[in-house]
Amino acid sequence: MKNNTPVGYLLIGLGLALSGWFIGHGFVSGRTADRFVTVKGVSERDVEADLGLWPLQVVANANSLEEAQATIDASLAKVRSFLSDHDLGETHLELQGVEVTDRLANPYGDPGIRGGRFVVQQKLMVRSDEPILIHLASQAVGELVSKGVVLSSGTGWGPATPTFLFKSLNALKPEMIAEATASAREAASRFAADSDSRLGNIRRANQGIFVALARDAAAGIPENSQLNKTIRVVATVEYFLD
Repeated sequence: MKNNTPVGYLLIGLGLALSGWFIGHGFVSGRTADRFVTVKGVSERDVEADLGLWPLQVVANANSLEEAQATIDASLAKVRSFLSDHDLGETHLELQGVEVTDRLANPYGDPGIRGGRFVVQQKLMVRSDEPILIHLASQAVGELVSKGVVLSSGTGWGPATPTFLFKSLNALKPEMIAEATASAREAASRFAADSDSRLGNIRRANQGIFVALARDAAAGIPENSQLNKTIRVVATVEYFLD
């Protein structure tokens, strides 16, 4: 049975009005929820490496293993003296593996090979919490060469390049994260003001990755070969706009 009374029409009209209000309010809320801004904040620190590593490889070539080893021992004595002269004493030096090659044992080698039969390579690692000492010593490595010490980088003749690392990153992280986040919020606030909006809560945040960059960037020169570095972190933050 149909309700055609005025009260019935009134109830139907009220229901339609309320449905329209709820639908319209829902669309407005949906549009509001979709309004957000993505900003980035950067924090940087100039730092100096606090650990230096310098791999060295002393090489000797002789017809007898005893002669090759004697040359290695003499070269190691010269290396120790050189390092001591540059304030890198015995505690900074670590002897690592020894590699011995019998060139005649290679079935594919040249039986008329020139030079000594045996090649002995002694690996060393120079380590210091004062990287400047390693930096200065590496610049004076020609002193060793002039004394007859044969050095190899492992991939070719000549000493390897020192590596300079920054170990104290964890001490900087809290302050740098706070600074990057504050920078991002400042950028978001400026955007909100320019767009006649009010900055809302954080929608999503990404701290980013800490990276070490060469402070004096130059093509072909890696960051870990330089004493001075720039630590950078970029925070990406999304803010709701009301």
